[in-house]
Amino acid sequence: MAVPLPITPQLRAQLAAWLSEDLGRGDLSAPALQGCAGSAHWIAKAQGRFCGGVLLEPLLHQLDPTAQVRLLVGEGAAVTAGQRLLELEGSAAALVAVERTALNLAMRLSGIATATARLVAELAGTGVQLADTRKTTPGLRVLEKYAVRCGGGVNHRLGLDDAAMLKENHLAWAGGVAPAITAVRASAPWPARVIVEAESAQEAEAAIAAGADGVLLDEFSPQALQELVPRLRELAHRPVVLEASGVQPEALRAYAATGIDLISTSAPITRAPWLDLSMRFSRGEG
Repeated sequence: MAVPLPITPQLRAQLAAWLSEDLGRGDLSAPALQGCAGSAHWIAKAQGRFCGGVLLEPLLHQLDPTAQVRLLVGEGAAVTAGQRLLELEGSAAALVAVERTALNLAMRLSGIATATARLVAELAGTGVQLADTRKTTPGLRVLEKYAVRCGGGVNHRLGLDDAAMLKENHLAWAGGVAPAITAVRASAPWPARVIVEAESAQEAEAAIAAGADGVLLDEFSPQALQELVPRLRELAHRPVVLEASGVQPEALRAYAATGIDLISTSAPITRAPWLDLSMRFSRGEG
């Protein structure tokens, strides 16, 4: 079950801007639909996971506040080709005008949810979670990360203010792992997590010794992690999240067997094709 998507004022403003981008100075086909009421429905044209239906009502209500949307499947639900996903009624002009913006968003998000679910299935029974990254489309980060949750994944940092991740440049400029962690701890809010990206066993061990909350083990082989993960657990003497990154999708099971907690990948967002959806119309009374 996906975490609900709050339709915040910021998201409403984004939806309005995206709709305005398509409308421009106004839909030139609207006079042909003047005074007509209509109904429509969405269908899936391929198998996958549906995501983004919750955006249709706030989009449509900007054009027709009395329009109605009925969702037939939940967010993150598995769907089959030909399945009806939702139904809507309203002014014909509003239905036509909202179609492309709403479908584009839902197809993009459904593609991400579908790709995420496929990878999560590879990890079934391992206890290892699949996390996303900050490789997202500017302006779409909240929605793309929502789609990952709809596919059964978990979110890594939403932004730089969610947690401090110390990477190669931070460690080099700060003079090492310990000074970098000390500097961040001195100014970050107390609940903030400090994560160190380690490219060697020595960096990983130094991160544990310096009190990191998490260690991101970047581009280690499964064989190397088989030896390193137990050693890090023994050194920690406290809960520490051990994460593998730089993992190819076909190697998920091998990495999951090493004892790590988390695998992070950008693949569901950066490589996912859109899930093909379609909107079908019928003429109403009026």
